[in-house]
Amino acid sequence: MHAQYGVGQYLGLINMDLGDGDTEFLHLEYAKGDKLYVPVASLHLISRYSGAGEGAAPLHKLGTDQWEKARRRAMQAARDTAAELLNLYALRAAREGHAFEFSLHDYEAFAEGFGYEETPDQAAAITAVMADMQSGKPMDRLVCGDVGFGKTEVALRAAFMAVMGGYQVAVLVPTTLLAEQHFQNFSDRFSAWPVKLAELSRFRSPKEQAEALQALTDGKLDIVIGTHRLIQKDVKFARLGLVILDEEHRFGVRQKEQLKALRAEVDVLTLTATPIPRTLAMSLEGIRDFSVIATAPLKRLAVKTFVQSFSSGLIREAVLRELKRGGQVYFLHNEVSTIQNMFEMLEKLLPEARIRVGHGQQSERELEQVMRDFYQQRFDVLLCTTIIETGIDIPTANTILINRADKFGLAQLHQLRGRVGRSHHQAFAYLLVEEDRTITPQAKKRLEAIQLMEELGSGFHLAMHDLEIRGCGEVLGDKQSGEILEVGFSLYNDMLAGAVASLKAGNEPDMSQPLGVVSEINLHLPALLPVEYCPDVHERLVLYKRLASVHNLDDLTQLQEELIDRFGALPDPARALLSTHRLRLAAKPLGILKVDASAESITLQFVPQPPIDPGRIIQLIQSRRDIKLAGENRLRWTLPASGDAGVASDTRVAHVITLFNLLK
Repeated sequence: MHAQYGVGQYLGLINMDLGDGDTEFLHLEYAKGDKLYVPVASLHLISRYSGAGEGAAPLHKLGTDQWEKARRRAMQAARDTAAELLNLYALRAAREGHAFEFSLHDYEAFAEGFGYEETPDQAAAITAVMADMQSGKPMDRLVCGDVGFGKTEVALRAAFMAVMGGYQVAVLVPTTLLAEQHFQNFSDRFSAWPVKLAELSRFRSPKEQAEALQALTDGKLDIVIGTHRLIQKDVKFARLGLVILDEEHRFGVRQKEQLKALRAEVDVLTLTATPIPRTLAMSLEGIRDFSVIATAPLKRLAVKTFVQSFSSGLIREAVLRELKRGGQVYFLHNEVSTIQNMFEMLEKLLPEARIRVGHGQQSERELEQVMRDFYQQRFDVLLCTTIIETGIDIPTANTILINRADKFGLAQLHQLRGRVGRSHHQAFAYLLVEEDRTITPQAKKRLEAIQLMEELGSGFHLAMHDLEIRGCGEVLGDKQSGEILEVGFSLYNDMLAGAVASLKAGNEPDMSQPLGVVSEINLHLPALLPVEYCPDVHERLVLYKRLASVHNLDDLTQLQEELIDRFGALPDPARALLSTHRLRLAAKPLGILKVDASAESITLQFVPQPPIDPGRIIQLIQSRRDIKLAGENRLRWTLPASGDAGVASDTRVAHVITLFNLLK
């Protein structure tokens, strides 16, 4: 994606001589076959487009205002988002928040109830959460940890701190099964403490729910664990201090918008294995605090993952292998209307296995009984829907078969795979697809990503893949794509960062320069890494991008030293390339958009309102006959006839630096 021309398709590097000597160019193709050749010295104008798949990327047409309009719309959206963000920051900063106080002795006694040794990442996440809760500022922290990596323990410690500090805790989960499991876990850990807990889900009778709601309102209940029921209007808290949101990708945006209002009031801790792209984007941008638990517990093995065509032979082999070692199997078929047909097929295929069905349309008691029986190993194969997706922890179940896996999202597949492999046994996941059915390109990417990333702790990396496949969505609004699809995620992020910085400084963001000043330098000399100096084309491209990403002279000097150390003394074209980036860094603070330096003259093009004294430019023009205005926002210095006889890049660069110094 080019900052000035929009989204095009990269076709490779190409060498051309346009009259200034042999130079290397990026070859880009735009809509209707339009071509653009970008010199490698201007690679800082290029970024990778993330927001839609390769086939769906919106290629722009050169010579039209299509890209400019898209960029302005995205900049306006970024400006509005930045203003809303700063408003949220202001609300949070204006409130003191709860500086939770607790007894260190009691905390250590509670921590001893954790039956495992903390992993380094887990300990770091717990420390970060404790620091947030003691800071006196409302916490908004995302803890990203793979399934079974100990996120629940982080939540338990946070809940203990809040309750000991005299506040109530709400634990919001997406499914009744997960609510039931969390209720059991929390009840076990808090059994030795004077803490009252309740569960709000369809597993509880209306009478039990009414009693729990009344106890919440009266302040007689310390911790409530529930599903969407917790965000209904009739739920009132006496002194809510902490909201724990588990598996946030399962909640709709509007439901999370209801919770957003709480963020200025209470501490929020979000737990997830695969954050949705929008949440991940906000965390990477520093909008939300972020902790990653990437260290696997001791003796944990990665789940072996296979993408296979649906086959009776494969299903029988996979199930019997698990049963022979005394384990249990999940068979996921996500269509309630045909699940009975699948049950009959599996009964014929596996006469030696005990099979039961579990899905969300069963009555509360029936579903609860099925899950309890499976946990107590009263049957071997659970034929189910995605109701098992979150939080079901059954260590003896170590094989999962997912029918029509191409229909599921990346986070869902990762979560479902996480239902197995929760003990020290080797676990297996089979992603089954129909052989004669065409799989969409995006589904194929998802299946490839989940199969490639089967190692422990891959949830965060899968979320990054999802970010690239889907785009991150509107950061604060209820749209999941917004204006980002048109300009790409990375450019939108840059726009957002710039808009936040401008508004913080009390300035209105410049719509004409959404990325600030992006200087283009042309020395009319070959500026490249010659093939004989760096033969590998991929290595050259990496080095070009690293040079384009340099933001200060020290980093540029280090990169220059690395080039000399790896490839030897710099040839003239490589020195010219480094010079263009040195001038780019010097031009930016002066508001210079373009430098055109030939043997005869140097022309500078400025932004409409450059950050230099206009009186200085007028004085310069009046005192020197060789410096003149050359059109709107342009200044030209005509060099002496012998000014650059040797066409050495150092001489030409020295002239440009001299002109820069005259303007300061």
